[in-house]
Amino acid sequence: MKTSTNRMLKKSIALFLLCLLPGMTPKISAQADPQQITKETFKGKVSLDIRDSKEDWTPYTPKVAPKGAPNILFILYDDTGLAAWSPFGGGINMPTLQKLADNGLIYTQWHTTALCSPTRSTLLTGRNHHLNGMAAITEAAAGYPGASGRLPKQVATIGQVLQDNGWSTFWIGKDHNVPEQDVASGGDRSTWPLQMGFDRYYGFLGGETNQWYPDLVEDNHFTEAKYGPEDGYHLSKDLADHALEYIRDQQATNPSKPWFMWYCPGANHAPHHAPEEYIAKYKGKFDDGYDAYRKWVLPRMIAKGIIPKGTNFDKFNPLPPGVSNPGDEVLDWNKLSADEKKLFSRLAEVYAGFSEYTDAQVGRIIDYLEKTGQLENTIVLYAADNGASGEGSPSGSVNENKFFNGYPDELKENLKYLDKLGGPDTYEHYPTGWAAAFSTPFKMFKRYSEYAGGTCDPLVISWPKGIKAKGEVRNQFHHSTDIVPTLLEVCGVEMPKVYRGIPQYPLSGVSMKYTFDAAPDAKTQKHIQYFAMLGSRALWKDGWKAVALHAPLVGKGNFDKDEWELYNTDIDRAESNNLAKKYPDKLKELIADWNSEAAKNLVLPLDDRSAIEVLGTERPSSEAPRDQYVYYPGTAPVPEGVAVNVRGRSYKIVADVDLKDANASGVLFAHGSRFGGHALFLKDKKLNYVYNFLGIAPEQRFTSNVEITPGKHVFGMEFTREKAGPNGESIGKMKLYIDGKEVASGPMRTQTGKFTLSGDGLCVGFDSGDAVSKEYKTPGEFKGGEIYGVGINVGKIEYSDLNSEAKRALNRD
Repeated sequence: MKTSTNRMLKKSIALFLLCLLPGMTPKISAQADPQQITKETFKGKVSLDIRDSKEDWTPYTPKVAPKGAPNILFILYDDTGLAAWSPFGGGINMPTLQKLADNGLIYTQWHTTALCSPTRSTLLTGRNHHLNGMAAITEAAAGYPGASGRLPKQVATIGQVLQDNGWSTFWIGKDHNVPEQDVASGGDRSTWPLQMGFDRYYGFLGGETNQWYPDLVEDNHFTEAKYGPEDGYHLSKDLADHALEYIRDQQATNPSKPWFMWYCPGANHAPHHAPEEYIAKYKGKFDDGYDAYRKWVLPRMIAKGIIPKGTNFDKFNPLPPGVSNPGDEVLDWNKLSADEKKLFSRLAEVYAGFSEYTDAQVGRIIDYLEKTGQLENTIVLYAADNGASGEGSPSGSVNENKFFNGYPDELKENLKYLDKLGGPDTYEHYPTGWAAAFSTPFKMFKRYSEYAGGTCDPLVISWPKGIKAKGEVRNQFHHSTDIVPTLLEVCGVEMPKVYRGIPQYPLSGVSMKYTFDAAPDAKTQKHIQYFAMLGSRALWKDGWKAVALHAPLVGKGNFDKDEWELYNTDIDRAESNNLAKKYPDKLKELIADWNSEAAKNLVLPLDDRSAIEVLGTERPSSEAPRDQYVYYPGTAPVPEGVAVNVRGRSYKIVADVDLKDANASGVLFAHGSRFGGHALFLKDKKLNYVYNFLGIAPEQRFTSNVEITPGKHVFGMEFTREKAGPNGESIGKMKLYIDGKEVASGPMRTQTGKFTLSGDGLCVGFDSGDAVSKEYKTPGEFKGGEIYGVGINVGKIEYSDLNSEAKRALNRD
């Protein structure tokens, strides 16, 4: 046996050496990697003795970036109109941005898609948002190529390209290009940042998050903030801390290697949260109202060259009849009560403080780059992904999630939080009037792609080594698809035609590098750009713009009945003079061009359904739909997109628990936060269930009429939906149980939509982030016993049967 083994070993060694000798090409299986062993890729010499062989490290040497290649820092804010920030004439002081603008270029006609996920996809890939599968936000994905909510393999990202060409790549902050069902610990990670070409990631994957209690991911795993707001925590600060950490670590080991950082803070997306000292800077600054702000800011924008002279305030209307959806109208400031004015002004102060505080955190990064000598050859882009947001309703909101639940705000409720605005007790958003004001001089705001109020956004580019002009304005028309081509040209790198074996879509954008040395009003090298978002349409071509006025009707989009307008944006930047009747042939030409671009870019079908209808739609998942969900203690919070869906239906919760102590207390089950969520917990020897309906006080709380006792128990609740309320909410009856016996009951209502757009996940044995109920403090960890598991059922099974099933699980029949 030993002789046979030795013979086989010698034979294997001889075959291995034979395969590596020059001129010898082995037969290999389909699974083998020929690059490792074939003559064609190995240029050294292999002999029996390594002393007679010659090394070749070429196939294994990392690619080095072109000599002198710059670092890239791309700072991307959310929800910011052109008239918000001070370098563009706005009332929000942005010292870091001003410093960069003074040392670089301000762009006045840089456009986006009007919504975050789509714009961010274009900034990642350089392709139009429908080619990226991002017709809208990922939560609104539909089963069509242009709306799948998933980046296809035909669109390699700039992260992947730069990573392959010698750059370190970092992503900080917001993502929102991961399919909702994949934002999960056990989900598909193929579209997470580390799989999209980034070496490191720290931030949040969804569309928004609480700035005091964020939902965080580090690299490829969920994580928690290391400290809380009571100790000075704010997400903007945390993101800057990690950005500095990543750059310092890279410079300590690979200082000659350039880096690319995509830095996406939560600002200025709701919820608007900021330290009190920054909010206080704006006390009284917005007391005159949004109409007064528009009249104040326009001359400042004209004086700075942001808007052309002759733009007439009296000619543009923030909300043209027939365009706005219900809830997007603007209230007349002069007809507001004193309390309303006080509330609306304060909401704007918080927004401004949030923006400036985040700018100060960005300033820490810029200061570090300057002190370490890196700023000179770092191209810094500072921009926003869409216009100011009108998602706060006409009256503003202390809980922006009401918008996504189709639930109206009430002034009386909001005024209760006047002194707490911007802090952990609110999840706020300013009213639509401020969205219109911060979008001056344009019509509309975020979500509306037909007018510049939704798409024309601030952009500053600074690169001391590569841009000679300082503090100048550039008026060339450009789009978010043009950023990737610009950076690739600056870096001396090309987008591959085939990436990882997949033929790639051509870049949709054009490089803006020519503008670095161009005159302010030099002709743009952009020729055409379509716009399409949530049913709205437009097309810009060589200075002309066609706009489809779309007023959706219940049940059908009626897109064929849209009325088209025509503007010459070269002379009418505010889009106030409709030329459709004067130049009908030009309008027909542009409409035909829109149809052509739509066909090339996978735009159809158009979708103008409501947020409630779209966000509430079930989408395919690797997990088959089921009625029964079981969760266990010790697992990470389950994100909302993959957690059990109790919206608009009856449901039951049972918890199998072994109490070791009569004073056992804490959270058995929790999902959501104080701004919307529900929790089952023990307190003061009583079983409690709270459904926090959109954060509206008082909480819907049910407490057992008997005390708990040591031993094994089945604690549970049952909600039976009876009807829909006036705003679509579910109305019904709730019952609380201990071991199958009813111990509390009463009427209850539940939300139509999600607890938050990107809210606190489902937890067992604790409550992550922000507590659902005021009856306990985060994390509310369960103590005094053991939780075996928590089951949630959304089917038709009787609670008694569910209770019996739980008892059997405890072996207590």
